Amino acid sequence: MFKPKLIDTLKHYRKEQFFKDLIAGTIVGIVALPLAIAFAIASGVSPEKGIFTAIIAGLIISALGGSRVQIGGPTGAFIVVVYGIVQQFGINGLIIATFMAGVLLIVMGVTKLGNAIKYVPYPLITGFTTGIALIIFSSEVKDFLGLHMGSVPADFISKWLAFGQHISSVNPYAAGIGVVTLGLVLLWPRVTHRVPGSLIAILVTTFAVSFFHLPVETIGSRFGAIPSSLPRPVIPGVSFATIQQLIRPAITIALLGSIESLLSAVVADGMTGGNHRSNTELIAQGLANICSSLFGGIPATGAIARTATNIKNGGRTPVAGIVHALTLLIIMLFAGKWAALIPMPTLAGILVVVAWNMSELESFKSVLKGSKSDAVVLITTFALTVLVDLTVAIEIGMILAAFLFMRKMMQASSVQQADVLPGELFNQDDMPEGLDVFEINGPLFFGAAYKFKDAMKVIENPARVLIIRMRNVPVIDATGIRVLHEVHATTKNNGTKLVLAEVASGQVMNELKKARLLFQIGKGNVKDTFENALKRANSILEAG
Repeated sequence: MFKPKLIDTLKHYRKEQFFKDLIAGTIVGIVALPLAIAFAIASGVSPEKGIFTAIIAGLIISALGGSRVQIGGPTGAFIVVVYGIVQQFGINGLIIATFMAGVLLIVMGVTKLGNAIKYVPYPLITGFTTGIALIIFSSEVKDFLGLHMGSVPADFISKWLAFGQHISSVNPYAAGIGVVTLGLVLLWPRVTHRVPGSLIAILVTTFAVSFFHLPVETIGSRFGAIPSSLPRPVIPGVSFATIQQLIRPAITIALLGSIESLLSAVVADGMTGGNHRSNTELIAQGLANICSSLFGGIPATGAIARTATNIKNGGRTPVAGIVHALTLLIIMLFAGKWAALIPMPTLAGILVVVAWNMSELESFKSVLKGSKSDAVVLITTFALTVLVDLTVAIEIGMILAAFLFMRKMMQASSVQQADVLPGELFNQDDMPEGLDVFEINGPLFFGAAYKFKDAMKVIENPARVLIIRMRNVPVIDATGIRVLHEVHATTKNNGTKLVLAEVASGQVMNELKKARLLFQIGKGNVKDTFENALKRANSILEAG
């Protein structure tokens, strides 16, 4: 059900909370300005596109979202994807891919896939998040050091080789501005948390560069003036061939956006004791990306850092997020020309801190020390993200995680011939002649079904009655059903009666009914307890 949290919060909204939301939203809006510009530039687009996205998408995500305190806008996670799309398909391709991703997000929300996002493996998330952080850091080296070089290569290895070739062209003024930015962003919280360190860094370094006329590149010198108004919405021309080319990047944007927004919402719930509506959040994210693309913006999602800033400053309703978007709009309308004076090394320094915060090195080390399968998924996803492509990394990571999970399930599944069952109703001496008992443990799915078939082959002299215990079988799939069909056919040809005992799982029983196995075996040969199965076996044996 699509029900924005704004509707609930306005029912009992108070004046005191409005002032708290107003302060929090204003602070978050100020924090979001340099980040929006920095993310846009790092993504390979002009700075105003980041501002447009933060305003439009931020407003929609707060007004229509399923979280009380979520702050939406461009984030670092999209830098790699967006940069790749722009390099390959241009700005028009990015607009179309963002629009398609928005549609996919709405479909995910309508079909209630919000809860399914939680099943994305944690090692995969950690792997590509750390990989993205490394790529963001690598992308900022040029501006941080003020290197005199052409465009930075997209390939990770080529990028660092190019840095090495031009390291002698370091601009000491730019490097100094970058170091000062790092110091202010990292150390300012010791002074106060009320005013963000990134804002102080921008004010100090912008003043220094302008007042002392330092030879440092600024936003204005590279991109020109920042517009002081929103553009008109434009619907791009789309062809079927374009959709085919962009479907994979669009899926990546949608998947990445859904994961990050819902993770942010979960973090916010933990900080406030709230409970977000995941499917409503996905629909709002979809609408936000559609509208952002129409105004030439870039992909948007829930921003964990800005959401946390909102909460820490007293924001508790979507009104704070709306104020954040309006604050950005006011800044753009009346102070956009001043933003053009911001030095590029300053933005690079801010993004270096963002990359460090994204890297999750402790989580990376923790997963690496865990199980081998989790470490394999982590390293594979990380390496593919850095060296190949984020889309490939997610696809391969998910497939690898699924295969390793199936391998674990196969190892957990077993089929045993029960000649002696300790603590049961009979022991080896009391085993009725002409009776075989097998027990299946674990899921009977396509990965483990072969074990059952192999176990059945060990029977050299078929008994008159075969009991299969299924008390520890939680699920069964089509392959498992097929194997049971084959076992039933074999036992029937051998003159053996098949008895199923202790089918405890409702899912397994339903699948047996759908496959008409219960009818073929006979309801009298399907027993709820092992004791009743033994009684049935004895009656068959006594009947001769």
